[in-house]
Amino acid sequence: MPRRTATMLASTLMLIALLCAGVFIKVPYSEMSPGPTVNTLAEHDGEPVLQISGRKTYPATGHLNMTTVRVTSAEYNMNLVEAVYGWLAHDTKVVPHEALYPDGKTEQQSTQENAEEFTQSQESAKVAALKELNIPVKSWVIVATVLKGSPAEGRLHAGDVVKAVDGTAVKGPDDVAKLVTKHKPGQDVVFTIVPAKEQAAAEKAQKTATRTENVTITTAASHDDGRQRAIVGISAGTDHTFPFTIDIKLADVGGPSAGLMFALGIVDKLTPGDLTGGKFVAGTGTIDDGGNVGPIGGVEMKTVGARDKGAQYFLTPKDNCAAAAKDAPEGLTLVRVNTIDDALNALKDIRSGKTAALPQCTTKG
Repeated sequence: MPRRTATMLASTLMLIALLCAGVFIKVPYSEMSPGPTVNTLAEHDGEPVLQISGRKTYPATGHLNMTTVRVTSAEYNMNLVEAVYGWLAHDTKVVPHEALYPDGKTEQQSTQENAEEFTQSQESAKVAALKELNIPVKSWVIVATVLKGSPAEGRLHAGDVVKAVDGTAVKGPDDVAKLVTKHKPGQDVVFTIVPAKEQAAAEKAQKTATRTENVTITTAASHDDGRQRAIVGISAGTDHTFPFTIDIKLADVGGPSAGLMFALGIVDKLTPGDLTGGKFVAGTGTIDDGGNVGPIGGVEMKTVGARDKGAQYFLTPKDNCAAAAKDAPEGLTLVRVNTIDDALNALKDIRSGKTAALPQCTTKG
């Protein structure tokens, strides 16, 4: 056999062997890829994404698309060949498995957590939108969760309204932790609450709950990595009453990253005209009750998915700008936003054609 032929044959066999080995070598990575993008102003699966009743709404014909990312499951074992392909591909991103599923989190746990974050993002989007329109929203501090086996278990319940701690009125969720940690472990703390059942009955009757109870709980010592402090084993949150009904109908989506686009969609439907001026605008970002926009994961995949669907502009959280700008799809303008006001000002420039005034993302932020 000629030496040249033998060398080519040996090289081919070695390549085949390496590919075969790569298929069986498992690596601790997961894959992210562009997921569906949904227009918050339109219908999805046969019904409007945003459904508002009890308040006048206006036709909204533009595109304000929320974006998503697909990820491989917690049980998926990526092989070396798939990892290399993902690293080289433009429309996928390979990340450490631990980044998506920390501390051995299961698929079910991740799904539950994403569902809770999605629900909270919807509430914050409603609050931020209505505040932007100067529509009053009633808010109060509640017990969001109670840890199993904690001092608060059986004493406080999810949905209880926290009026005061040790006689000091609470105005926000952070106040609860601050007041509890003034104690030393083993000391008593007194919660003044409206029980969840009382609050639910009052809301149903469209009244204000007035009956309160004092609940005394003996604090325990924290066991996390931080400084030891007194805890009772709850997390506090915020609940709201809206002056009319806003429903967000979007199944099979999780996480908090659609908050900004939901808020903008609500503003668009409650105001005359079209926020986008007929342009295709997509975006992402968490939002809090005050209208502040926060960063999200997988922004590079979301920009790819948005551009593939035809987006011209992408509203990008300020803290995601540098990552998004490193490999921005051609034809997609990345607009930097830090608040809902930033987003609305950008939309004003987009619909009026003043694109030179847009604060665009760069690799520096």
